[in-house]
Amino acid sequence: MDPACPGPTCPDSGPKVMVCKDWAMHRVVVLALDGVIPFELSLASRLFGAATDPDGRPLYEVVTCSPDGRPVRTAADFSIAVEHDRAVIARADTLVIPAAEEFASIVDRDTLPRRTAEALALVRPDTRIAGICVATFLLAAAGLLDGRRAATHWCHSERFRRLYPQVELAPDVLFVDTGRVLTSAGAAAGIDLVLHLIRSDHGSAVANQVARRCVVPPQREGGQAQYVERPVPASPDAGTSTTRAWALDRLHEPLQLADLAGHAGMSRRTFTRRFRAEVGLSPGQWLTQQRVDLARNLLESSDLPVNRIAERVGFGTGASLRQHLHTAIGVPPGVYRRTFRA
Repeated sequence: MDPACPGPTCPDSGPKVMVCKDWAMHRVVVLALDGVIPFELSLASRLFGAATDPDGRPLYEVVTCSPDGRPVRTAADFSIAVEHDRAVIARADTLVIPAAEEFASIVDRDTLPRRTAEALALVRPDTRIAGICVATFLLAAAGLLDGRRAATHWCHSERFRRLYPQVELAPDVLFVDTGRVLTSAGAAAGIDLVLHLIRSDHGSAVANQVARRCVVPPQREGGQAQYVERPVPASPDAGTSTTRAWALDRLHEPLQLADLAGHAGMSRRTFTRRFRAEVGLSPGQWLTQQRVDLARNLLESSDLPVNRIAERVGFGTGASLRQHLHTAIGVPPGVYRRTFRA
């Protein structure tokens, strides 16, 4: 840390980002609610807290609050004292809501606890919101997921669909990033989500460094996604998961629907129906998504020229890769590489 900078209490800091000379720190606020699951509560502090710049300065300030600043009852046999009340939410760049057991019993806006609703009312329009596990129920009840895709714990997916038909549930992913609002599946998927946020903010090198420090994998199921949902096969011999794993090893080949259906031992019509039910995408959409994902990883981690990357991921030409990447994230390969290069 710059010895001339007093850190989080810097008087030159604005309400959103604390700035000292050329150093900006992103403020993460964790909202702890009664019944919070301790593991999920600790994820943001542990992972964001391990992210530093090349000089060892923290990239995030993480603070934890409760609606009224009082101790919070957890899902375990202890309570947790916090230092802040909900007022800090108004200054959050990212708000993280860990899972609490009671969230799955929330059915609509009217069943939101009053203090929770008051806390959410303080969220600024430009604040990024991340819900872990069944926090998806809370976000849906608050209307923050209307018309969006979302993930939640698989145990609660059918009930979530019944309660919130206005939300497009992605049942077979680790997390969903819709831009402003992000949601994850179960507890461990919260790690994937936070690493994804760090990678989105600061690139692969920082995210991988955090993963090493915390002794967790920096990515799961074949490559870290950027602004995408990551399919998670239920088991090696169930549905289309085996074929998806087979296809991931052959993205450089000109795979067609007939190839995928043939590998799965299904007709093309049956395979397409099963695939969409499990993944939420058509086989063609999924293949494009995986190819874009692999291209991003190669742009981040290698010196391969764009045309060579296009061949490696199955797009064939650099022009095709540029088109697909621009459609997916709105930037060309060169810009992406400069932004996220490890």
